[in-house]
Amino acid sequence: MSDPTSAPSNPDAETPRDPQQSDGQAAASPDDVARLTRECDDLRDQLLRARAEFANYQKRSRQQADSDRLYAVGSLAKDLLDPLDNLARAVDALRSSGVEGITAGLDMVQRQLLDVLAKHGVEPIDAVGAPFDPNFHDALLQQPTSDHPEGTVVSELSKGYKIRDRVLRPSKVAVSARPA
Repeated sequence: MSDPTSAPSNPDAETPRDPQQSDGQAAASPDDVARLTRECDDLRDQLLRARAEFANYQKRSRQQADSDRLYAVGSLAKDLLDPLDNLARAVDALRSSGVEGITAGLDMVQRQLLDVLAKHGVEPIDAVGAPFDPNFHDALLQQPTSDHPEGTVVSELSKGYKIRDRVLRPSKVAVSARPA
């Protein structure tokens, strides 16, 4: 009852192919295989490099965003430094005139401002007695003295401030020099 010309009863069974039979595909030559292997390797290499480059880009972007967040207050803090200096001069002038009530109130305001700035990473630069460092200090004059080693900051003419590891404004200082 089985017709030899009909399709096989098992559809999953493969029928043997005639090597001479062509179904539109030619057998790949060894040169073609080598070329395709090289092309595949090149594409894999490009993919791996692109992934690594993208991962580095993401890392740099995160670091830049973190840095921007940390130092965002910098320009506002820098703008507040001159009024803070003027407040300190006013407190010193009032203290020398003997008006204690107002002086105490202004001292409190000054401390609050410094505390707010410190909360955001802004700190004064300690200069007096430290060796002169051009990264933190701006030398306005040299003062001949034998009391301090040469190159030591002997007085601070204007307070300097930094935000974390960046200088907002260098300290304006007088530096010791060898006496003549």
